[in-house]
Amino acid sequence: MRRLIGLLILLYAAGFGAFLLWLAKPLPASHSTDAIVVLTGGAGRIDRGLDLLQAKAARRMLVSGVAQGVLPAELAHEYKVSPKLFDCCVDLGQEAVDTRSNGEETASWVRAHNYETVRLVTSDWHMARARMELESALGRDAQIVGDGVPSRPRWQLLFLEYNKLLLRRVALWLGYDS
Repeated sequence: MRRLIGLLILLYAAGFGAFLLWLAKPLPASHSTDAIVVLTGGAGRIDRGLDLLQAKAARRMLVSGVAQGVLPAELAHEYKVSPKLFDCCVDLGQEAVDTRSNGEETASWVRAHNYETVRLVTSDWHMARARMELESALGRDAQIVGDGVPSRPRWQLLFLEYNKLLLRRVALWLGYDS
């Protein structure tokens, strides 16, 4: 029994080490996709998405998880971009309240627009779970590439995120999707 517990602790620690080593990196703006999806909740995410959209790395962008009542003009003003950019090329998703519902909201949007390639923009530490949720909701309907926004998270946040990732992965393996 002690060996089993020791092995589980070792596997957990090795997995956490791998999680840290493979935090998502930013992709070059030259890597184009049909669409960009930005998940709200972290510094630099929307800025990164707007920069990519202005660099023509994609045709359209979804900001998933926007608070109810927020208007495109308000975000354009806050991020100092033309309201025309929001009018033509940015959709605000206001249904998602967590990472799993970000995946569901994004999958519906991707399918509605028939996009085949999606650049997912979120914090580097959040990418693994966000991508897993989107892939679960989307299936094989589109290819997803991760574009991690560099951050400086606290160790507590990293441990929490790693545990959420493990628990959700197990839930998906067991077929628990709701």
